[in-house]
Amino acid sequence: MHAAALQIDLAPLPSRPAHKAGGQPTPSSQKKSVERPRTVSQPKAARPRCTDAAATSARKEKQSSAACRHCGTPIVDEGQRESGFCCAGCSYVYRLVHDSGLDAYYRIKDQVTAPVDPSVFQPQDYDWLAELQRDAEAQAREQGGSDAAAAAPLPAPASAATPSATLGIQGISCAGCVWLIEKCFEQLPGARRINVNAQLGHMELSWQAGEFSLPEFARRLQSFNYLVGPHDAEGAEPESRALVRRIGLCTAFVMNTMLFTLPSYFGMEQSFAYARLFGTLALAFGTLSMLAGGGYFIQRAWAGLRHGLLHIDLPISLGILGAYLGSLYGWAVGEERYVYFDFVSTFIVLMLVGRWAQVCAVERNRRRLLALQPRPQHIAVFQPDGSTRPLAPEKLQPGQSLELRSGQVLPVEARLEAPARAEFSLASINGEAAPRAYAAGQLIPAGALNLSRSPARLRATQAWAQSLLAELTARQNESAAPQRNPLLERIVQGYLIGILAVAALAALGWGLGTGDLLKTGAIVTAILVVSCPCAIGLAFPLAEEIASVALRRRGVYVRSSRLWSILHKVRKLIFDKTGTLTLETPTLQNPEALAALSPESRQALYSLVRDNPHPVSQSLLEALLAGGPPPEPLAGEVVEEIGQGVRLGPWSLGRSEPQGDGRAAPTSAQPADHKKKGATVLACDGQPVARFELADTIRSDARAELRHLRALGYEAHILSGDARTKVEKIAAELGLPREQGHGQMSPQDKADWLRQHTRADALMLGDGLNDSLAFDAALARGTPVIHRGVLAQKSDFYYLGRGIGGIRALFEINAIRRRAERVILVFSVTYNLLAVGFAAAGFINPLIAAILMPVNSLLTLALVSLAMKGALASASHAHTRA
Repeated sequence: MHAAALQIDLAPLPSRPAHKAGGQPTPSSQKKSVERPRTVSQPKAARPRCTDAAATSARKEKQSSAACRHCGTPIVDEGQRESGFCCAGCSYVYRLVHDSGLDAYYRIKDQVTAPVDPSVFQPQDYDWLAELQRDAEAQAREQGGSDAAAAAPLPAPASAATPSATLGIQGISCAGCVWLIEKCFEQLPGARRINVNAQLGHMELSWQAGEFSLPEFARRLQSFNYLVGPHDAEGAEPESRALVRRIGLCTAFVMNTMLFTLPSYFGMEQSFAYARLFGTLALAFGTLSMLAGGGYFIQRAWAGLRHGLLHIDLPISLGILGAYLGSLYGWAVGEERYVYFDFVSTFIVLMLVGRWAQVCAVERNRRRLLALQPRPQHIAVFQPDGSTRPLAPEKLQPGQSLELRSGQVLPVEARLEAPARAEFSLASINGEAAPRAYAAGQLIPAGALNLSRSPARLRATQAWAQSLLAELTARQNESAAPQRNPLLERIVQGYLIGILAVAALAALGWGLGTGDLLKTGAIVTAILVVSCPCAIGLAFPLAEEIASVALRRRGVYVRSSRLWSILHKVRKLIFDKTGTLTLETPTLQNPEALAALSPESRQALYSLVRDNPHPVSQSLLEALLAGGPPPEPLAGEVVEEIGQGVRLGPWSLGRSEPQGDGRAAPTSAQPADHKKKGATVLACDGQPVARFELADTIRSDARAELRHLRALGYEAHILSGDARTKVEKIAAELGLPREQGHGQMSPQDKADWLRQHTRADALMLGDGLNDSLAFDAALARGTPVIHRGVLAQKSDFYYLGRGIGGIRALFEINAIRRRAERVILVFSVTYNLLAVGFAAAGFINPLIAAILMPVNSLLTLALVSLAMKGALASASHAHTRA
């Protein structure tokens, strides 16, 4: 569904020349931003014959064009290879970066980043940000006034407080992003200070009141592919930050523990004057390490047991407790050969590092998304005196008169009162791609998007609580219940039963055979110490981290760790149609018509489409901006006639041939077949100037990828709100049986179908509000769209780019990860059988145990790195292949 975001602003798009703050670009940057794109896009026949050196350079350029020049993702078709960009958004941002004199970004950024999101071309609602700025400046004035009263000798400017704010930001992926955001801020007048926190996904900034504009800064960042949202002030601290603190403390403790333990390994006698002091200090630092680091695993293991789960932290906690209690007993009775405080501290650090790697893999992808969305936006409600007052959707009541601006989403069901006709998009709630025209008096469903350029007046017929939109936007509590991992539970269960059984038998045998309780206790402790659970405590998290890195290189971002435990169960792939298998907006089929426009015609077209939320206008705007700098808009007011198109002076834009009076024929509000009679005509004084053919385009690799997925044994279905005939036709074009294309489905119908047919093994892939209930019903879920903020927060992963190849990459790399885990388990079982056997036989002393534990850990890490090498190689191959 090309459902627009729930927040739309009437302000101009962030693509105007006014955004080029910070002075004029240098000649070299002008050359990069203008001449190079023109050279790349020239037809082959028009290029001059090359010399040998030039031919070599051209070949290198073509080879490098296998990856997008902006984001570095693989290019999937010949047209993209000619332009050097994977999409119009990347072309636009690449030029904008150079025009702004910020091309150093490409020397700082990661090799592969996310492609530019379509939201760079879509207007956003930043009214909430203007209100936030007003409140911050008012608070600063109040604070400055009180400070000035307390310090009268100070001059006024010195006593005035500087307004500041903390905002969430979406799209940060590397150090280059942080640098670019800071430079964009510095180029604006009135900017004072900014601190971008990439780990938390927010920024703190201060500015000079009266000079700086927060909405303007947000629009500028949007034009560079970063979305600004409210700061989640109540959000919990990232787990990775707490783990870093624990790792830092435990690393210091383990160094001190080793400092006071090593003398005993090098022959220090117990009669030495400081031997007991050294042992006591080792106990102290070992205990601190136990509290700071071991407590993390023990608490989580206990919480798992309370929920009836055999958590991964249970065997880790068992090893830590066994070693610590045995060491404590050895210290108390003066038997240094039974003390393992160095093992306790070292093992805790290794386990914390493994857990940190696992947590960071998920948090790194989550921080690309806004924690909070500025949604649902306030709606203007008419007062008895005729004025309007903004009101939160949660407070709307039946009977209230609402004003819905252009590009706004209707939060509750309402009846149209004015104008006589208005055009709305229902794509976000039923998947219907074509806009629909409504007459005054008709009932408009919640979630409808106002596509008209002028505001609409409506009468609410329901409260927010009864609204379909409220149900669709309700967020799940991800931490409501712990997720079960049957495979991991079986491993933990087998490990615990095996180790505890061996330890019990060893205790029984040595106790009855020797009668030496101290010796027996040492044997049992050695068994618990040497049976290292590194496979599940260290290697598994590392395998997941390597898999996440490989997927990021393929444009896939895992945001929920539960995905790894359920992905192998997936057997059916459930696709939404519009926006998932097809692109969000119609695609211009004849770009040569746009390239042939005169400068004046380009100005007219830009003026007609720049503030229009209609999907056709958005498509033309995207193509226009991708082809060069935005032209100056023409003077005058754009007038819209519902069902006929838009006009500006002698210029008009409509979906059929213009009539003699310069207007387009009344077809724009009717569902149209873009491929046959959906041409959009630009005309001047009633005479056609250009004819643009637009069509809903299937993603370029969809047919091939579905064929590969079906060959791997996956069954694909399409669930869509579009007409059955359209959905069946798309299914046939993609090589699917027609009966696997299901049309005319409401959001509830999709969820019901999943529950009835395939809930336990389905991966749901969607992009709009009408997929929200189906997401809740599916086993796993993913989305190709993150700028709307609804499904991205519900999804287990999201994938970016113009294709769907990331889905196959997800399964391929998960298969490599699972093979690596099996190899690690075989190695771990073999090691533990040998090590525990020797320990039970009494051949393991503290020195050997202290050596075996880190050696086993290092071997396990090397093994998982070698086993996961195929995942990184697969990602690198996908990045470099043509």
